[in-house]
Amino acid sequence: MSSVFIGGSRKFSRLNPLVRQRLDSIVDKGLTVLVGDASGADKAVQRYLTSRSYPHVVVYCVGKCRNNVGDWEVRTIPTDAKARGWRYFAQKDLAMAKDATCGFMLWDGESKGTVNNLLNLIHLGKTSLVYVSGQPEFTTIRSAHDLRRTLSVLSPRALGELDSKIDLESRLAAEGQMLPLG
Repeated sequence: MSSVFIGGSRKFSRLNPLVRQRLDSIVDKGLTVLVGDASGADKAVQRYLTSRSYPHVVVYCVGKCRNNVGDWEVRTIPTDAKARGWRYFAQKDLAMAKDATCGFMLWDGESKGTVNNLLNLIHLGKTSLVYVSGQPEFTTIRSAHDLRRTLSVLSPRALGELDSKIDLESRLAAEGQMLPLG
């Protein structure tokens, strides 16, 4: 069965009608949803899927599962004991990117984790659909070129911060050879 990795920024606590409509399409197609256990987008998506009584969900966690609103199957990802901060949780995101057929990301225009997920999906040759907060439509990301176009709305300062945190520029430049960051 096809599966979709749904992730996004912790700032997303509510889903607007556009995002809910896209989730309804995923439900109607019977796709398996792979979602993390964080607050924000993960929890909001979990709440919505619970409201739809949707059973085809797998919640990915590292350590103790923080949120599993629908009491779905849990996949606990072994972690690198040296990882700290967001890189600790990025390991579960990388597992979801590997396990998924495609991605659906909810991005606030700032989250390094969401951009990291998009880079990992590109590296793995998978297509993602991205909703950027406040935009009236979705963007399809298939390549580094597509991601660059999406990131072009950011200030040079914001791009520099992303680059320093997730090695953005070198990963975009080496699209075919880039290594996932988990």
